[in-house]
Amino acid sequence: MRVSTGVPGFDDLVEGGLLPHRLYVLSGPPGSGKTTFCSQFITQGAKQGEECLYVTMHETKEELTEDMSTFSFGFDRAVRSDSVQFLNLVTGSGKRKISQFGTEGGLTNRLVAYLESNDIDRAVIDSTMLLQHFFADMSDEVTGFFSALKQTDTTIVLISEMTDPTSYADEHYLAHGVIFVHNFLDSGGMTRGVQVIKMRGTAIDSDIRKMSFSDQGLQVHTDKKVQT
Repeated sequence: MRVSTGVPGFDDLVEGGLLPHRLYVLSGPPGSGKTTFCSQFITQGAKQGEECLYVTMHETKEELTEDMSTFSFGFDRAVRSDSVQFLNLVTGSGKRKISQFGTEGGLTNRLVAYLESNDIDRAVIDSTMLLQHFFADMSDEVTGFFSALKQTDTTIVLISEMTDPTSYADEHYLAHGVIFVHNFLDSGGMTRGVQVIKMRGTAIDSDIRKMSFSDQGLQVHTDKKVQT
């Protein structure tokens, strides 16, 4: 049973959706649609009655809800439902909430315990760039962080800020799947695209497909390839 992302057109690129209980990295430059993609992913889970978690390290629940209010896919209703939990790791309430799950092993063990104790079906973690605030030794601790997340029963999408699509980071090698979102600026204006770089257990072609925003959120146009 595949996990629907809630992004029209995208599931067609990955044989009907993401494989469950796996870790996926969504990479791209600022403004490329990563947060919208993840908000649609969480909203889809809420619509299906799944337990969902949005973990952030820089944006409040109110800010994210306001940002997504311009779209009609229903993120505001999803966040208000009992299906979606919001965890901001840098606020006092967020720190208190996560600290209930022990102090040994730092963020990694506490977050894994949170996922397991709350039976979270799907989660978003935004983003890898801010993990440096929690890890003293990024190279060693990030590997452990990703390895631990991969052992959970949660389908996780982790946002990775990336401006150079040819420069791979640890998370791209460690994740079960890697999705790139692109912005291409040319004489005709801004062209957006999405590319599945890696997806274990799934037949992919790695071509860049056109992606666009509408009042309903992101949509992938599977019949339109972007030439670079």
